[in-house]
Amino acid sequence: MNGVNAMSSESEVKKMVQEKYGAIARQSKAAAQESCCGSSCGCSPEVEFTVMAEDYKNLPGYAPEADLALGCGLPTQYAMLKAGDTVVDLGSGAGNDCFVARSIVGPSGKVIGIDMTEAMIAKARGNASTLGYHNVEFRLGDIENVPLEANLADVVVSNCVMNLVPDKKRAFSETFRIIKPGGHFSISDIVLKGRLPDAVRQEAALYAGCISGALEKEEYLAAIEAAGFVEVRVQKERRIDVPQEIFERYLTREQLRDLLTSNVGIFSITVFAKKPRP
Repeated sequence: MNGVNAMSSESEVKKMVQEKYGAIARQSKAAAQESCCGSSCGCSPEVEFTVMAEDYKNLPGYAPEADLALGCGLPTQYAMLKAGDTVVDLGSGAGNDCFVARSIVGPSGKVIGIDMTEAMIAKARGNASTLGYHNVEFRLGDIENVPLEANLADVVVSNCVMNLVPDKKRAFSETFRIIKPGGHFSISDIVLKGRLPDAVRQEAALYAGCISGALEKEEYLAAIEAAGFVEVRVQKERRIDVPQEIFERYLTREQLRDLLTSNVGIFSITVFAKKPRP
């Protein structure tokens, strides 16, 4: 298998993720929903997908053209945003969470989306231009080295992105750096209860599909605390039932049997954490 662990460097992991999400950015929403973290099943054998996305339609500011169904939660719904806030969305995709955030922070606020995929940035900027939004901007950048000054954001949001980052410790450290003292984040992501079989953890396609890159829940929360955050709590938790046929593409019959009897749980969680004041 073309496994994550077999890759020679983290840069190859990032390149693989960029290529996957770049391809999604260039296709229709219907096609995107059959890819990676999309919400439907029925794609061709060479396409990896999961059933993780949630419905944004009832949220203020929702822009259907910006919703590629790639998330696993509704972080903006739990982010306690207020008028005038500066919000940063890490892994902003086509701008979905940014546009929802904008509707809350209003004209006195500002929203900045960061994404490492050029095609996603282009799509998001095009959506913002079409919608006539002038206080939303999108910057090309790496979450492990966020192109923003320290102590900028009142609130950071992110949706099913940290699990795609090879160095999660660095990503949470960068998140801490850009948040103002007293500010906070609300991040939706995929975590595990139990350990996935090595055959799954090593599969690059499942890494891009938001599964094999996920940490165990307690390890994930510990990484947040290790970055310096306080008041860490899970705002929402939802079990993800991944269709068996996804794993059948990458596992032998024996490996699949071991997975199904391992009691591994795959969950979407939305986590709150605060940057303490000095």
